[in-house]
Amino acid sequence: MKNIHNSFRLLIHLFFLSATAIPVFVKAQYNSRDLYERQFFIEGDDTLFCRILSPLHFTTGKKYPLIVVLHGSGERGNDNDAQLTWGSDLFLDSANREKFPAIVVFPQCPADSSWSVRVRSKNTDSAGITFPMDVPPTKPLQMVMNFIDTLAKAGTVDPKRIYIGGLSMGGFGTFEILWRKPGLFAAAFPICGGGNPASAKIYGRSFPIWVFHGADDDIVPVDNSRIMVNALKAAKAKIKYMEYPGVKHDSWKNAFAEPDLLPWMFAQKR
Repeated sequence: MKNIHNSFRLLIHLFFLSATAIPVFVKAQYNSRDLYERQFFIEGDDTLFCRILSPLHFTTGKKYPLIVVLHGSGERGNDNDAQLTWGSDLFLDSANREKFPAIVVFPQCPADSSWSVRVRSKNTDSAGITFPMDVPPTKPLQMVMNFIDTLAKAGTVDPKRIYIGGLSMGGFGTFEILWRKPGLFAAAFPICGGGNPASAKIYGRSFPIWVFHGADDDIVPVDNSRIMVNALKAAKAKIKYMEYPGVKHDSWKNAFAEPDLLPWMFAQKR
């Protein structure tokens, strides 16, 4: 436990040495029951709650891949716990930590907000949702983008190996952050989400992305992913698509159980 604690104390120290901006980290009490450290990213009057898993055998001066996972709407809040409900075990697996060392971040969205800007409408395609691109991001998504930039400037993150993924609301957020930060990410894995198909041309060309959805999803219609997959194909993305027959709105269970997910992701480099 002590090594994990000290590794991110060092990461934060490196940030302070190189920082010139106002944003700061505040370290919360270490939870010995959990290897994901409780962290806060503070920017003015805004706070982003985060849980961060440090690389196994953390080495000073080495740059590591960064993985950011956006949770679904059911995990919103400010307890800094719920966001670990889905997906966190994959990165805690001892074999995965040994084979795929990385900095893994699970931020938490407040209960009254979202990772993405989207509007439900009956007067649109069968997916029933529109995604305006002429409005600012939600505050939580903006905070996530700023946090990623801050970590990258700290010198511990490999800028060519930053990955983004998420489930449900986090799947929507994944598709949105890709066009808001084109050229930043090495790969993405949106799960049962959706986005504006017009955005695919902004980041899609040659971009590695693995999309997941349950064919019988009764919360987020599968057409949301199908529309994005078609748009990404048209944009010449390096796309993989997994649609699970008979699966409803819990396709993240299947996605995080895919044995090729981590090998595929870590093979991608910007």
